Amino acid sequence: MEVIKDILEVNSQVLKKTLTSLKDNWVIIFTGIVYILINVVAMLLVFTLFTGILSIFAGIAVAILSASLISNYFYLLFNVINYNRITLQDFKDGFKYFLRKIYTVLFFAWIGSYLLNIIQGTLGFNPIVLNIIINISVFVLLNALPETLYLKVLDPMDSIMYAVDFIRENAINWLIPNLFFYLALYLITGNIMLNIFAIHTGTMLGLAGIIRYLFGQILFSFVMIYRGHLFKLLSTSTRRKRMFMKKF
Repeated sequence: MEVIKDILEVNSQVLKKTLTSLKDNWVIIFTGIVYILINVVAMLLVFTLFTGILSIFAGIAVAILSASLISNYFYLLFNVINYNRITLQDFKDGFKYFLRKIYTVLFFAWIGSYLLNIIQGTLGFNPIVLNIIINISVFVLLNALPETLYLKVLDPMDSIMYAVDFIRENAINWLIPNLFFYLALYLITGNIMLNIFAIHTGTMLGLAGIIRYLFGQILFSFVMIYRGHLFKLLSTSTRRKRMFMKKF
C-alpha cells in the first residue's frame, strides 16, 4: 500500500512541475525542427567537404555533430528542470556544454557494438535474437542515462554506473510512467522510440504527417521534462524519506 501511495504522490508532484515548466518554456517544442534543419545542412557540408581520402574523417564529424545536438537539447532541459527558463544564450552554449560526456558515451556504445559483432561472428549467435536482447537490456538498464548525464556531475563511466543503480533502486517509480509515455508516443507518431538519446520524434511528410509530428513533439517535450523532474525527485530522496516528509 505504501508503494502505491508513494507512486501516486511522486507522480502528482512531478505532473504539476512538468505542466508549469512546459507552459513557461513551450518554445522547446520546436527545437526538433531546428535540429532537423541543422542536421540536414551539416550532413551536406560533411559529405561535400570530406570526399576521397578525407572521407575517413566523415564518420568522426558525424559523431561530433550528433553529440553536439544531443548536448544542446540536454542543456536546454537542464535549464528547464533547474531554473524553469531557457534563453537564446542557453541554446548557443548548449552545443558544447555536455559534448565531451556525450561523445565519450557514444564512443563506448560504438566499442560495445564492435565487440558484439565480433562475438556474433565467433560464437555463431543468432544476430537478430541477440540484438533484440541487447537493445532491450540497454534500453531498460540505461533508460535514465540522459537525465544522469545532464543532472549529475559525474564522468561518463560513473554516469553509466549511476544510471544502472538508479533503475535498480527506482524501477517501479521510473519504468511505470515511462512505459505509458512510450506507448502514447507510439500511438501518436507511429515510431517505436528505443533510442535513449532521441531529441525529437523524427520527420513526417505531408499535411497529416506534419500535424502528427507537432502533436508528437508536444508530447515528447512533455515526456522529457517529466522525466527530468521525476529523476531529480527520485535521485535526491528515498521512499522512506518521502513518506516521512509528507507527514510534515
